[in-house]
Amino acid sequence: MTDLKSLMHAAKRPLALALVGGALAISLQGCVGVMVGGVVAGTLAATDRRTLGAQTEDKSIAVKGEIAIPKVVGDAGHVNVTSFNRKVLLTGEVPSEAAKEAATREVAKIEGVQSVVNELAVSGASGFGSRSNDTLITGKVKASIVDNRTLYANSIKVVTERGIVYLMGRVTEKEGDLAANIARGVSGVQKVVKVFEYISDDEYRMLTTTPESQQK
Repeated sequence: MTDLKSLMHAAKRPLALALVGGALAISLQGCVGVMVGGVVAGTLAATDRRTLGAQTEDKSIAVKGEIAIPKVVGDAGHVNVTSFNRKVLLTGEVPSEAAKEAATREVAKIEGVQSVVNELAVSGASGFGSRSNDTLITGKVKASIVDNRTLYANSIKVVTERGIVYLMGRVTEKEGDLAANIARGVSGVQKVVKVFEYISDDEYRMLTTTPESQQK
């Protein structure tokens, strides 16, 4: 196990980018659970600043939202639902302001949802090329965050829509500013929007051990 950790650490950015890119590609197919083994999944859960209950509920909220929203938005809409610590982020495109408002109402009704951040654009749905580019940007931003040894990458979720990067997670203000600055330095990023839940320095000390451990 020690040799494996040393090898992964030596690989640094290329390995981080490959891993993140692979995870993103498979997550688009809804197969994260297949790719991630029990040990790896357990490690990610342990370094996530959400409770296990919140992590489970976030997955349920996202699934329920993606099932419910098309019923009020219609086929013309393209809506992504991301939940982190029961805060829901809506990104994508809808055909009208009425559809945008309906999406918020529909998600707010889901059990467990505490707040909704609606970043839906009223426009035509984005194409395959745009979404592929967004996936690539997400991978590069995530890899850049992983490379920074002062940040806990598993505490930050990255969502990209039309070149706009949204950052979610439970972080200190200092961590949030650093993550945003890192994201702004990634090629292709048009704008960075922070959707963080901020924690105090005291809570940070209670939740964390050594940031370098995520690199091993």
